[in-house]
Amino acid sequence: MPGTFTTTTVTVGTGSSETVTDLTGACERFLRENADGADGLLNIFVPHATAGIAVIETGAGSDDDLLAALHTLLPADDRWQHRHGSAGHGRDHVLPALVPPHATLPVIGGRLELGTWQSVCLVDTNKDNPERQVRLSFLG
Repeated sequence: MPGTFTTTTVTVGTGSSETVTDLTGACERFLRENADGADGLLNIFVPHATAGIAVIETGAGSDDDLLAALHTLLPADDRWQHRHGSAGHGRDHVLPALVPPHATLPVIGGRLELGTWQSVCLVDTNKDNPERQVRLSFLG
């Protein structure tokens, strides 16, 4: 039996501040509409050079802790060779090396198979780009 491949793009407003945006609800809606109860894989991909996808806990401070850790690892100052945009923007181009622009997650019975406290999140430290595209693709 041939597999199913379905894909769509979701627009996410990230505004003008560093953000960790929970995409779990959008992923679940996509699977309800497209997975038809099947097992497979969900790939989440952000086609931007300055954003990433993380699977983390949200709402208990971990999202703020992630941004704080990124500030420590990637300070927004003038040390970066990549120098266009706002001050320190070069660090945003290093972010995907630490928070990759993709994640592939299991889907069982048409449902995203996450741990109890896990959420799928868009991590965006680029204050110069207030809107992001996220591609959701189901292979089942």
